[in-house]
Amino acid sequence: MRKADLINQISEKTGIPKVDVLVTLETMFKEIKESLSNGENIYVRGFGSFITKKRAAKIGRNIKKNTAVHIPAHYIPAFKPAKEFVQEVKSKRVVE
Repeated sequence: MRKADLINQISEKTGIPKVDVLVTLETMFKEIKESLSNGENIYVRGFGSFITKKRAAKIGRNIKKNTAVHIPAHYIPAFKPAKEFVQEVKSKRVVE
């Protein structure tokens, strides 16, 4: 599902115009990015947590030049689903 499909589904289910749904989603995504950039985690009860994880500094390799490359410590965004979220997905998905 793409973002446009999500906007269409939310608009159909709630009766809210697509433009308003789009603005709301874009604002939510922007706030999540800004919060994580500022080191703040976001916890949504029953859904999950948007967190940042620290990656340690390490030595990588450039395989084309066969040289060592220093990769500094950095943070990456991550999502950790809530138990209720995981259980709902597990109960509705069938392994093929």
